[in-house]
Amino acid sequence: MSPADHDVLEPPGGHGPPGGTGEPVLVVEGLGKSFGDHTVLRSVDLRVRRGQVLAIIGPSGSGKTTALRCLNGLERPDAGRVLVGSDVAVDFSRGASRTQLAALRDSSAMVFQHYNLFPHKTVLENVLEGPVVVQRRPREEVTAEALELLGRVGLAEKRDVYPFELSGGQQQRVGIVRALALRPTLLLFDEPTSALDPELVGDVLGLIKELADEGWTMVIVTHELQFAREVAHEVAFIDGGTVVERGHPDQVLRDPREERTRQFVQRLLHPF
Repeated sequence: MSPADHDVLEPPGGHGPPGGTGEPVLVVEGLGKSFGDHTVLRSVDLRVRRGQVLAIIGPSGSGKTTALRCLNGLERPDAGRVLVGSDVAVDFSRGASRTQLAALRDSSAMVFQHYNLFPHKTVLENVLEGPVVVQRRPREEVTAEALELLGRVGLAEKRDVYPFELSGGQQQRVGIVRALALRPTLLLFDEPTSALDPELVGDVLGLIKELADEGWTMVIVTHELQFAREVAHEVAFIDGGTVVERGHPDQVLRDPREERTRQFVQRLLHPF
């Protein structure tokens, strides 16, 4: 993306300072979640500053995806507080109203592992759905922005095709454009490359890196450790529903303090 392209992709609130040193955009305190008798999250605390990228890593079943889904109300926590920007504060320990949940959902946009595009809608219709139907923004304005975004990810000519006609990498790029079109304060990514063929991973990771360079505030659940090292300003390792360790990528991924973190990182780097 060229510098001239930044107008459409300008993060809400402007670009964050280099390294995400601005004010906190996301504050999570004491987040807890259980499914029946199974406790998935145990008092999770997170903090993300404007322009910062937080990568969440951890083994399967550790609670990392549940934590991500709790950040915008796709899962409703049993306890804890989630604050986004200066306008959204939800204390789940006291119960959350529909208005609070709606504000929480409006503050972020999720890019899903399996794309979650509407199969009966074209690429353009998928992108327009949220801004026009949910946010009630003018269709003409949103359409112009959507076409600009699709062009910048190389999919302008695919505007009228359906998801089944796209490759996995193309579908995921549509998913990212759909999220950007919502103009969220916070971008959330749930294992954005895990469903892709290996040769398609690079394009999607490259696009996410461009967004990071442009100052978007992001939380990314990923198993791509090298990508996390290159893009994230901070890495949090979650296991057993708790944040075992968090810090600069070089510290967490190269010289972790906790033995459990060390075991996990070594297993991913040296699986055989």
